[in-house]
Amino acid sequence: MLEYYEPYLNLSSPEHSNTMGVILSLHDPVDGEILRSVAEELRVRFPYFYVKVACRNNEVITVPNPLPMTVRNSWDSINFNSEDSNYHLATWKYDDRRVAFEIPHSLTDGAGVLPYIKSAMFLYLSKATGQRFNPAGFRLPGDVIPDSEIGDPFRDIDFDSVKSPLYKKELIPDFFRLVSGMDRDKRVFYLKLSESQVMEFCKKNDASLNVLFCVMLAKAARKYDPVCEKTITVSVAINHKAILGNLDNYRMFVGQAILDFPKNRDLDDIRKACTIGRGQLMLQADPENSVWDIKNRKSRLQSISFDVPQASICVSYVNDRSFGPLDPYIEEMYIVTSLSKITDMLCEVTCINHSFFLAFLQPFSSEKFLECFLEELHVVGIPCELLRSEPLQMCGIDRIPVPQSYGDETYL
Repeated sequence: MLEYYEPYLNLSSPEHSNTMGVILSLHDPVDGEILRSVAEELRVRFPYFYVKVACRNNEVITVPNPLPMTVRNSWDSINFNSEDSNYHLATWKYDDRRVAFEIPHSLTDGAGVLPYIKSAMFLYLSKATGQRFNPAGFRLPGDVIPDSEIGDPFRDIDFDSVKSPLYKKELIPDFFRLVSGMDRDKRVFYLKLSESQVMEFCKKNDASLNVLFCVMLAKAARKYDPVCEKTITVSVAINHKAILGNLDNYRMFVGQAILDFPKNRDLDDIRKACTIGRGQLMLQADPENSVWDIKNRKSRLQSISFDVPQASICVSYVNDRSFGPLDPYIEEMYIVTSLSKITDMLCEVTCINHSFFLAFLQPFSSEKFLECFLEELHVVGIPCELLRSEPLQMCGIDRIPVPQSYGDETYL
């Protein structure tokens, strides 16, 4: 039987690929041959990303894939678990100065994949520039892979003694929706904000970064549809691994905290709205709740589904501000996902070179909600630059067959 911390590959399907990716914009055009050699060189250091689907004892698992990981000079999408991807569950792509790595979210999360991206850029930029960078802080070929990175991330927790938390947020079933009656043309808008200006605003208004964007997105939603009486719910992605003290493990252990914004909440008083939001977030994003969520997953009591709507909007921030000595060679960084039914709109936040970069992802083509968000930022004095927009093009996945019989390991 699969361990509770192993990937649930059935979270990805042709209907909902559940793909995530990291996009970097470099100073110079990408050299595809160097990138291809780097992708192969990192296989020995990150073997858990160089895998394909197999079946063992009636369970779908990952096994090593000896074929090369694909690196293509195109932004067009391909499918994982297909001939186009050499049956890998990860792939690289590049176009001019932009480079992206895509992988199913069932294998990892933003915090889990960034060490791989950093290591890839360390090797790539070393070869492309001829510079010798300080290797401290990078996971490189020749390193010993620690058990904290690949083993049970919560092995030291006595789950038998874990009690139900004092506070557990109940989801609101009928919340504010953005997508009713709209088209399904997925788009992504790339935004840039000054780190110093945003953090100064947070300091003056009792806000954390997550809470600030939750409040501003809720204000934008009210402007977008001022008639709707329903409560706006904003899901904040939380990292159970970080909360419980494991910063190394690559696997996906993402939870959520839900912030409510009822119609009668005064959002014009930014400081008050942020204070309320921080209180809601602090009640949910704590070790007690994280341990309870992991215990439920370990007991198979908590299933993960990307088909059930849970919030109006989602905010996710991977708090990793630097690539160290590589920063001067990187202009922009974004995390993107293929979107799902969990939320109507997703705001992915990253930070590098003293700027916040937002991937503003939505499953509809209208720019009305984006315009409302930009206007709300302008009103409170936070400049925001719209750098570009494009259709959301991410890898899909060929269907993973359901194992039908027990027996020895067989490849699907």
